[in-house]
Amino acid sequence: MVSDNKIWGAIEVEQQRYNALGLDEMKDYNKFYIYSIIAHSTAIEGSTLTEKDTQLLFDEGIVVKGKSIVEHLMNLDLKGAYEYAVSEAGKKTRITPDFLKQLNSLVMKNTGGIHNLTIGTFDSSKGDYRLCGVTAGIGGKSYMDYKKVPDNVTRICEEINKRLDSKDLKEIYNLSFDAHFNLVAIHPWVDGNGRTSRLLMNYIQFYRGVVPTKIYKENKGEYIKALEESRELETTVPFRSFMANQHLKTLRQAINNYIKGQKKADGFTLLF
Repeated sequence: MVSDNKIWGAIEVEQQRYNALGLDEMKDYNKFYIYSIIAHSTAIEGSTLTEKDTQLLFDEGIVVKGKSIVEHLMNLDLKGAYEYAVSEAGKKTRITPDFLKQLNSLVMKNTGGIHNLTIGTFDSSKGDYRLCGVTAGIGGKSYMDYKKVPDNVTRICEEINKRLDSKDLKEIYNLSFDAHFNLVAIHPWVDGNGRTSRLLMNYIQFYRGVVPTKIYKENKGEYIKALEESRELETTVPFRSFMANQHLKTLRQAINNYIKGQKKADGFTLLF
């Protein structure tokens, strides 16, 4: 893990290498990059579909034998949500509570449903805010009272929009990381909070035209720890540090995969 005082210098160097290779200008590169983001995001929530499984599902409609329909639907729903986000980012759609509800409704389109409670009914497939308490993790840590959710989501949107037009690379990424942390900390919905928060982070990055950050499934433990530490200390510093390192890993892996692929292509021999 790169230290905090060196991380942004390292990111800028790798960003220059990434830009020089023209990776995001290659045919289908962005499509497969987003497929990878989706596969890792759903894996963090328990899906066992691999990146290859995800590509076959999306491009060929092939389901994986022995894996649940919920896992497949989770990935298909998130694909639809990312397609919507990319389209809206191109239109420079600002972030509002209704926009966030729409993102969550797409994330939960086929795996959500109606919840009937004594105080009312809400539909988790429609992006409705929860009308109940929620807990998560070891020890059942509780999130804020559901009655406080609407006002706090509005506050998130207002803060994001104040900073959304920054041209400073570090500021853009820190804004996306902060938005991610704060939305998942509020937990506005009964389900899909993690996927929607990661999508919001990527939406801000799409909006500003920078490389979207991937959170790797193999780093799930560190990811959860960083979220919990920031929540307990009431500062985004630990989460920003973790996310900056994830982004550096994202850039380096993309560059290394491209170089490795080029070497294989250059060394190709006809076989008969």
